[in-house]
Amino acid sequence: MAAGLSMGFSLVAEGLLRHHLPDVSWRPLIAKFGYSVGFLIVVLGRQQLFTENTLTPILPLMHDWSLHKLWQVLRLWAVVLLTNLIGAFLFAWVVGNTEVFDPGVRATFTEIGRAAAEPPFWTLLIRGVFAGWLIALMVWLLPAAQTARVSVIIITFLVGLGEFSHIIAGSVEVLYLVMTGALNFAKYLLDYMLPTLFGNILGGVALVAALNHAQVVSGKKH
Repeated sequence: MAAGLSMGFSLVAEGLLRHHLPDVSWRPLIAKFGYSVGFLIVVLGRQQLFTENTLTPILPLMHDWSLHKLWQVLRLWAVVLLTNLIGAFLFAWVVGNTEVFDPGVRATFTEIGRAAAEPPFWTLLIRGVFAGWLIALMVWLLPAAQTARVSVIIITFLVGLGEFSHIIAGSVEVLYLVMTGALNFAKYLLDYMLPTLFGNILGGVALVAALNHAQVVSGKKH
């Protein structure tokens, strides 16, 4: 739940930067650095984010596959995803139903949420694959980064700049629309959450875990 709450600060940081910057072509290059703030808090704070878990528990499962381990992975996914989304829901509710931020900033949050929610199902799915791929790559690289962990987390800047769909960061953005009455919950669930979730899982598991696991196994054989 802590990670879901923390990811809300990606919306806040990006929204504040976007609101205070002039509306020019280069604005996203600066504003999207705010998107990395939530990931920075999650990773350095050692909180549990769903997309990180599309890599970490999959590697031991692939190394020694069993139905018991598969059940453990599915249970982990269910708990982390549910609690992440509860945290995202609570954050979006507070920001959407209080006057913590002035109306201009809240209007910017709405713009960000609409941009996240408006692509069609298959576009969100493909964007979710790219996001899952990049986040899992970040997790893969972090142990080798040591003191340069912050520079690896900057991979998330590419996720934001490319407008790739992330199930938790994006859910805060789209749930903000739900909390302010601009979108109904069913549309969030069916049109945003499902394609983004499937895309993130596919990107993290198939494009990173499988390829990197095969590389490690191949290296050991040689």
